[in-house]
Amino acid sequence: MEQDPQTQKRFEALFRRGTEMLHRGNTERAMQLLERAYQLDKTHVDTAVNLSGAYILNKKFKKAVEILEPISQQEPDHAMIWTNLGAAYLGNPILARDEEHLKAIAAFKKALDINPIAPHVAYNLGLIYRDRGELEEAIHWFGRAIKANPNDQDARRILARLKDSLASSKQYRE
Repeated sequence: MEQDPQTQKRFEALFRRGTEMLHRGNTERAMQLLERAYQLDKTHVDTAVNLSGAYILNKKFKKAVEILEPISQQEPDHAMIWTNLGAAYLGNPILARDEEHLKAIAAFKKALDINPIAPHVAYNLGLIYRDRGELEEAIHWFGRAIKANPNDQDARRILARLKDSLASSKQYRE
């Protein structure tokens, strides 16, 4: 988007400061700054990604989806857009319905198609499949999460529990 130099300068300052606040964990302030930057340039991909991340962290999932769906059409090969879109579709995992699960799964898988080791994506897929009771799928995704991050002790613990549960359920059926 073509902007006058003053507006461009203001945008860059808001974007930089908002991103800094996001990295520091001040998601409320990051959200405020990034919203202002986004109003100045709705086509700036990194602003959309960072603002959607701030929305997700502040549990404003619908707002994140509103930003991410259009930008995913503009930048279909941007893994972080799809990662955030998966998280936004899922929303609160405890309250997520089948429809949200399926949308989140599709977005997360798209992120992995673009970047096979996208951080936390395979782990999130494992959690969704675990919550759906699809243990073999969950095991597969937690295995991929460990390949992406061999130091992920949480994924290792969950994977071990899932394998035990699957073995127990197979024994019970026999």
